[in-house]
Amino acid sequence: MKKKVKLYEEAMNASYDPIFITDKNGYGIFMNEAYTRVTGLTKDQLIGRHMKDILKDGLISDSVSLKVLKKKRRVTIMQYVNGKELLVTGNPIFDENNEISYVVTNLRDITSLKNLEQELHKTKALANKYLQELKVYQKKEQVIHHEGVIANSSQMLNVIHLAQKIAPFHSTVLLLGESGVGKEVIANLIQKLSNRSNKPFIKVNCAAIPKELLESELFGYEKGAFTGADSRGRPGLFEQAHTGTIFLDEIGEMSLQLQGKLLRVLQEFEVTRIGGRRTIKIDVRIISATNKDLESLVKKGEFREDLYYRLNIIPIKIPPLRERQEDIPLLAHYFLDKANEKYQLNKQFTDDALLAMKSYSWPGNVREMQNLIERLVITTDTNEIHSSHFPFSNKVNGHSQEKSIEKTMKEVIHEVEREMILKAITKYKTTRKAAKILGISQSTLVKKMQRLGL
Repeated sequence: MKKKVKLYEEAMNASYDPIFITDKNGYGIFMNEAYTRVTGLTKDQLIGRHMKDILKDGLISDSVSLKVLKKKRRVTIMQYVNGKELLVTGNPIFDENNEISYVVTNLRDITSLKNLEQELHKTKALANKYLQELKVYQKKEQVIHHEGVIANSSQMLNVIHLAQKIAPFHSTVLLLGESGVGKEVIANLIQKLSNRSNKPFIKVNCAAIPKELLESELFGYEKGAFTGADSRGRPGLFEQAHTGTIFLDEIGEMSLQLQGKLLRVLQEFEVTRIGGRRTIKIDVRIISATNKDLESLVKKGEFREDLYYRLNIIPIKIPPLRERQEDIPLLAHYFLDKANEKYQLNKQFTDDALLAMKSYSWPGNVREMQNLIERLVITTDTNEIHSSHFPFSNKVNGHSQEKSIEKTMKEVIHEVEREMILKAITKYKTTRKAAKILGISQSTLVKKMQRLGL
């Protein structure tokens, strides 16, 4: 047994990656040489000491070991040690009684990605390796999250804090942000934290339902109201959301006529079905969302000013992914874990891939990242996903300048066109509107999209 323990200790000391182990009570019992090299912390500072005391001394900004012991599952956090930004993952080791006996911690130095000459193994793969050697079952769970929101940046933490603060109240909420930033995720968070969490939660995409059908969907209709109507009539979505919450996504796409009816709902909290005469009282909270500038639409006469002020009681602006780079590594690993689990694979990001993702502008935001990572997990031939696998051109190594010079002018123009078109389509949804903003005809835009494979 002593030989096995010595073998494990020598193996972990030989690892290039930092490893730290605490016992079930939160005391440090092992750290390899790589841990000292990366963090600058010594055994005298950590071994035999409780993590709460280490936190109190300010040696580390946060303890992933304590979080694992509390939540009894794998946890990933951002940690700061001696001025370095670290991506830290803690993995529980369970005994035969399914109680935690140890916590194995791996970390990656995010600040030194540009200077690394060798690729570091992904923390999850390293944790799985050592846990497999110890023949201990590892319970798989998501990376850090708050009620489904994956975030670490101050911008998103402010959004979460505001959502928590306003959730218990009945006030109308307007979620603002580019397409793909996660407006529906924040709507889910508000609903889950509200006192209506066990009541109906109806989601409506105002852009996905044809305008001529949206009114009957929202307000319902009486029997015989129009040709093709259900002979028994039908309650609308507002009625179905009674005592709960209704989420009106893409509210900027609603017609002016329908905006007037919605205004009445907000003022009187009552609806009248199409073809009906009686009003129906409803108790419903309204959360709306848009990627459009409603103030601009009001000035153009395309959105009712009185409705805008009714919806804009509590606005929450969700920042685009490019403005919260701290969230990118966490989101990337979260989506990678989900895709690996879904397809029974074990793909990993190299460090240049992580840096490339942090350098990219992500015009399609979180949704673009999720779809891209799932595609790469499926299509890449190796277990490692490199920056070269990404369709965008950002590089992280010292040869990026030389490679960009080697490109032809035609290639550079195509890259610029591709990014501008993606941003325009993401923001304005239709080729007609995107073409107008780009200053070209719709037919020209369609041809360019076909040529660029969009």
